[in-house]
Amino acid sequence: MHAIRVDRLTKRYGPTAALDGVTFQAAPGRITGFLGRNGAGKTTTLRILVGLAAPTSGVATIGGLRYQAIADPARHIGALLDGAGFHPGSSARAQLQALARAIGVPTRRADEVLALADLSAAADRKTGKLSLGMRQRLALAGVLLADPSVLILDEPANGLDPQGLRWLRGLLRRLADEGRTILVSSHQLHEVALVADDVVVVHGGRVVASGAVGDLIRTRVVATSPDAAVLGAVLAELGLDASLTGETVRIADASAAQIGNVAAAIGVTLHELRVESSSMEDVFFASIGGRSAA
Repeated sequence: MHAIRVDRLTKRYGPTAALDGVTFQAAPGRITGFLGRNGAGKTTTLRILVGLAAPTSGVATIGGLRYQAIADPARHIGALLDGAGFHPGSSARAQLQALARAIGVPTRRADEVLALADLSAAADRKTGKLSLGMRQRLALAGVLLADPSVLILDEPANGLDPQGLRWLRGLLRRLADEGRTILVSSHQLHEVALVADDVVVVHGGRVVASGAVGDLIRTRVVATSPDAAVLGAVLAELGLDASLTGETVRIADASAAQIGNVAAAIGVTLHELRVESSSMEDVFFASIGGRSAA
């Protein structure tokens, strides 16, 4: 299986740097979420990865090779960028069959990916008559025609309803569990948190945060007690990161059971004990240095 590696990638348009030393990797068997505001550099990075743009400097490789050096890349890399471009007057099946012939895949594969996208009932409908969500599923079906080992998807959830979003999450998880490398650019932070193993956040053409989702989204235990000061002092003596606000103690890197046991051992009454988690939105806006998405 092929890893995606982006190393010190820079892209300049005159005096403007769309990318400024972007470095990250997406590993086989994992879903990597690629996050950023409009204009942050996500699409430029993806276009360089699939050979649609040239970097000013730096390298973007798939399996150690630039896209242009990969033999028969359409058989190994499935990319969804800039929409699918299906002809509105042709049927879903006919267009997938034509695409299959173009990349050297048996035309019977068209019906297989239509079923995978839950579009078998719409196979003979003209694509111009399909809903936005159905066209997006059709585009994803096209990406999967050659059963690629690497998927590069720019906003694949666009136009999908809640059922479609659930289908997409299940599909991506299944494909990653089969060992594929999946890089997904998205604005839908909640959806990324539900499906991604790793995230890369870009802002102003630079990577400002990256890592496993479980490491970036932190949890803490919140305990409320009339003896909060006593509890906080004991937890601090035990080496735990505890902060006190009135009758509430917040403890990082601990379990609720651990805090409950300490409270019971020292005879402290608890009025509340719960686990509080940050969100992908918290991670994203903290990384880019603000709370506004505007």
